[in-house]
Amino acid sequence: MRHPDAPAPGELLGAHYEHCFGCGGGQPHGLHLEARAGEGVRVTAEFTVKAAHQGAPGLAHGGVLATALDETLGSLNWLLRVIAVTGRLETDFVRPVPVDTVLYLEAEVTAVAGRKIYSSAVGRIGGPQGLVALRADALFIEVKVDHFIDNGRPEEIRAAMADPDQVRRARAFEVNP
Repeated sequence: MRHPDAPAPGELLGAHYEHCFGCGGGQPHGLHLEARAGEGVRVTAEFTVKAAHQGAPGLAHGGVLATALDETLGSLNWLLRVIAVTGRLETDFVRPVPVDTVLYLEAEVTAVAGRKIYSSAVGRIGGPQGLVALRADALFIEVKVDHFIDNGRPEEIRAAMADPDQVRRARAFEVNP
């Protein structure tokens, strides 16, 4: 399943789009999640929960944690070299994640059927082998770039399409907006 041109295991995938809330550096309160290619069709990722990410006092907001899972799962599509969007994300919150905690995430593709990509992820605190804090199962649907062109804000679409770097241009459209 892994595309022959996929990044090598251990390679940092980098932001798919500078303004992405999940991985982009252009979002001051974003997650700044960093994902790395793993073996097969797997990725690992990390992000530190900041005060701007809290819901209850001193704890990460559940929506932020779901975003971290979605971003990590979406990174798997880069290993398949397909453009896909989130169709379903089912999340189990196992334990609270305090502010200033590093969340360690692992995700893998579990099956591909036509345009459907099934995947799962786990988030841990206290280290890559630490306590499980959350889990997710997801369904991504492969789409064409027209999905974004037809539905996105024209100014951002034009800017992304005008990027002379072909890899950055392609990656801008890899994850659910």
